[in-house]
Amino acid sequence: MLMNTHEARLDALRKELKSRGLDGFVVPISDEHMSEYVGDYAQRLAWLTGFGGSAGTAAVLADRAAIFVDGRYTLQVREQVDGNLFEYQSVPATSVAAWLAQHAPEGAKIGFDPWLHGKPWVDACNQALRGKGAGLEPVEGNPIDAIWADQPLPSAAPAIVHPTELAGQSSEAKRSQVAEWLGARGLDAAVVSALDGVAWLLNLRGADVARTPVALSFVLAHADGTADLFIAEEKVTSELRTHLGNAVTIRPREAFVPQLQALAGKKVAVDPERSVQAVFAALDGAGAEVVELTDPTVLPKAIKNPVEQAGHRAAQARDGAAIARFLHWLSVEAPKGGETELSAAARLQALREETGLLRDLSFDTISAAGPNAASPHYRVSEESNLPIQPGSIYLVDSGGQYADGTTDITRTVWIGPGEPSAEHKDRFTRVLKGHIMLATAVFPKGTVGSQLDTLARHALWQAGVDYAHGTGHGVGSFLSVHEGPQRIAKAAGGQAGTGQELLPGMILSNEPGYYKPGAFGIRTENLILVEPREIAGMEGEYYGFETLTFAPIHRALVDCSLLTRDEVAWWNQYHAKVEQVLAPQLSGEALAWLKAACAPL
Repeated sequence: MLMNTHEARLDALRKELKSRGLDGFVVPISDEHMSEYVGDYAQRLAWLTGFGGSAGTAAVLADRAAIFVDGRYTLQVREQVDGNLFEYQSVPATSVAAWLAQHAPEGAKIGFDPWLHGKPWVDACNQALRGKGAGLEPVEGNPIDAIWADQPLPSAAPAIVHPTELAGQSSEAKRSQVAEWLGARGLDAAVVSALDGVAWLLNLRGADVARTPVALSFVLAHADGTADLFIAEEKVTSELRTHLGNAVTIRPREAFVPQLQALAGKKVAVDPERSVQAVFAALDGAGAEVVELTDPTVLPKAIKNPVEQAGHRAAQARDGAAIARFLHWLSVEAPKGGETELSAAARLQALREETGLLRDLSFDTISAAGPNAASPHYRVSEESNLPIQPGSIYLVDSGGQYADGTTDITRTVWIGPGEPSAEHKDRFTRVLKGHIMLATAVFPKGTVGSQLDTLARHALWQAGVDYAHGTGHGVGSFLSVHEGPQRIAKAAGGQAGTGQELLPGMILSNEPGYYKPGAFGIRTENLILVEPREIAGMEGEYYGFETLTFAPIHRALVDCSLLTRDEVAWWNQYHAKVEQVLAPQLSGEALAWLKAACAPL
């Protein structure tokens, strides 16, 4: 009997593990920097299983294997991964550690790549396996790499300078800030492993990860304001050398571990959430004193300075005009039939490219027709591509990377002819009510993301429905579209970021949704900026949100009887601003469409 591709790969992995004396192996979606989105060379989980999502892990034993995903990917994993090869496991209801503890043989050696896992995960997994006399075994060289014959090489794209006039602060000033942070804690150095942290600290960008403008590199920041940058030599240009100056020593990437090992007796800050186990092992082995602290670039990166805020508004205005042109095109072409998820995504990308300033998309466009829209993180492919049917719902979640800002917007539209059902309108309007409630929230200093999450769900909960994803994620400045530490989500399971205080300058998404499996999905997303609020007679500091995203929300799906007077006023004020921002950039039929779309409810 012939084996299919993924069956053959799983079989080859098991043979490789056996040859190394290992009883199992764990395969995450990760790279040496704990990135959410990874380069093609690091797509080991997709190669092994066929899963195309951005978060997931597989555990492979000699006689069984499982794939672990959260609620965003419940449908997708079943469509892409063979259930005869991998059991489907749902996180956080279970975990890789719990599954291994249940199914691994007594005394098992479970292999893991220390360059792809964080220390907390390794510690928790070892703890879970201890009852069986089993444990994790770090591998020298990833077993997947040994059997992946045509594995791509890491990107050799040059690192590029992000000018101070866009960054709003020089690299020297940022390094001084980190040096001050180290000095205040009596530390000698900090490891900066996260690619967006390196990019922010040194004001550099790159093209090594699709959709995220970062360069594969590590930084060791020192208490005297100097730094070491570890990066492949072919990525270093003369412009970068000039930009970094004498205070930043450029070293080959392979010098990173030896340099860590040279820190014997030094006190070094390492972020357990953003640095892999291999970094801790190198420092511990060398006799350095490791102090576990959040990477000192994380919070200042999240709090956008006035220059970054202005750049973001400019990027949003430009992007909103492209979205408006797309929604106008969709309103004309989609009702005729003949358009598909792929053709719509291509059209939207082309309209963004017509700005002349698009550097990349900020993530793969979620172009989802009918039942595909019920998968919140659906990614269209040739295999899954559906026609956009007249008389149905279409959802598009997309974004652009511009040198002055990163965008992320979702719109859900009804494709005529015909009218949306009462259910469609009810669910769309309840999502809208949640969106408005969050957009208009006013809250005291010290409020964390999880305290605001309920606002976005309130109207849905009243109808006995909910959604299985967070409500808001942080967004970078020409960096990651998903940026910590701030987050708006349920606090269950101790999700990272939900306990982070929201501070002025932070950008988040506002994206409640509703998903009916096999039928349709709805999401309305704008980006919002935390800003100070002045309230007459207020006691203490209060904050609210400035909405940054401007594009029409689809009025045909609104049930006005469900909206309060204040919600109607928000809609009218928002759309008046949409018209004000976008109309000067449009003309002809697109402008006429915009004016109609922005008319008061």
